[in-house]
Amino acid sequence: MKSTYKLKHWISTLAIAALFVSVTLPLSSCSKSDAAIPENVAERELLVSAEKVGTLPAATLKQLASAYAGRFQSQIKYDVAIYKVSYRTTFQGRETEASALVALPMNLTGPSPVLSVQHGTIFRHEEAPSAMSGGLTGFEIFASGGYITLIPDYLGFGASKQLLHPYYHQQSSGIAVVDLIKAARSLYAREGIADNGQLFLAGYSEGGYVTLAAQKEIETNPQHGLYITAVGAGAGGYDLTKMLADVVAERPYTYPAYLAYVLMSYNKTYEWNRPLTDFFQEPYATRLATLFNGQHNGSAINQQLTTQPKQLFSPAFLEGLRGNGEQALKKALQDNSFNNWVPQSPTRLYHGTADVIVPYANSEQTYERMKAAGAPNLELIPVKNGHHGSSLIPMLTDLIPWMQSFETNP
Repeated sequence: MKSTYKLKHWISTLAIAALFVSVTLPLSSCSKSDAAIPENVAERELLVSAEKVGTLPAATLKQLASAYAGRFQSQIKYDVAIYKVSYRTTFQGRETEASALVALPMNLTGPSPVLSVQHGTIFRHEEAPSAMSGGLTGFEIFASGGYITLIPDYLGFGASKQLLHPYYHQQSSGIAVVDLIKAARSLYAREGIADNGQLFLAGYSEGGYVTLAAQKEIETNPQHGLYITAVGAGAGGYDLTKMLADVVAERPYTYPAYLAYVLMSYNKTYEWNRPLTDFFQEPYATRLATLFNGQHNGSAINQQLTTQPKQLFSPAFLEGLRGNGEQALKKALQDNSFNNWVPQSPTRLYHGTADVIVPYANSEQTYERMKAAGAPNLELIPVKNGHHGSSLIPMLTDLIPWMQSFETNP
């Protein structure tokens, strides 16, 4: 039978622009009887379940790529099978079920590299990759190029939507991706697909941050048994202490939903459980109590806030940030920044030089610090005059051939 999908893609920590035009696509779906993969308790595998939700023909993807002057058409080779998966991970010391999409290239003639690709900030539950019954993520194009492609929902979405997303929380972000990489092995092995030992990580905006979090988790914990081939991260907020400095300086911020997201998330994740009036002035404290329930997008949340930090945050909170107060928050921002880690795998940082949402200086200063600390294979790739909503396509145009340069013959 057939189901109809609209192919869309959000691209930013700020979810402010679509990557692909809305196009109605036929997606062949499978029957429920051949979809379920039972849990194997004896093996204690991380994969809980996998359901094949459809097949995306390469011809359809080629048609879509024509909207971008054929820029990606040469990469499209295979039909793609799309699976919704649930898997075990850990959050706050407890086992938690998370979810993702896995896109598998069909009719391969040899082993395939693995790519985990991380999306930008989302607010609504229905925007999670595994929940997008009205659209695909756009990242499935990598699978058509021959990559076993993993697209995590993140904690707080999909199977774990009862949680508030631990936004810009480094450890849980990294672990959730690492456990997906491990869990997916069971799926593609059962589908008769072998990996070639190569593992790539890529992401943009919050996805860039989550990508580095996963890279750090893998590189600093060899017990995972994972080895990274190369990493591409775009426009992530890698130094959260810079965000703090901007708030203290009371500079206007055009997307206040992100500032609120960090505070709401940390208050829950670190179990501070402080009243929102500790952070926000009224009427914003009362409004925020119901805005992060998975039903509102970033634009709707912004409309209920103000771009002026002096009006958004309580005077006592701002005074604490300027002085010796708010030590728990300051420590959390420091702990979740990438200020004391040096990537060892080949890594490229991409960022638009005209980005005002996540300023280019964030990547530039992170790059300079990492290089000074001895990063062996790190590059900063500026997207000249690129804004947060326009820099992903240039990033992908550079990233894809760079990833392909690591290809090995099976």
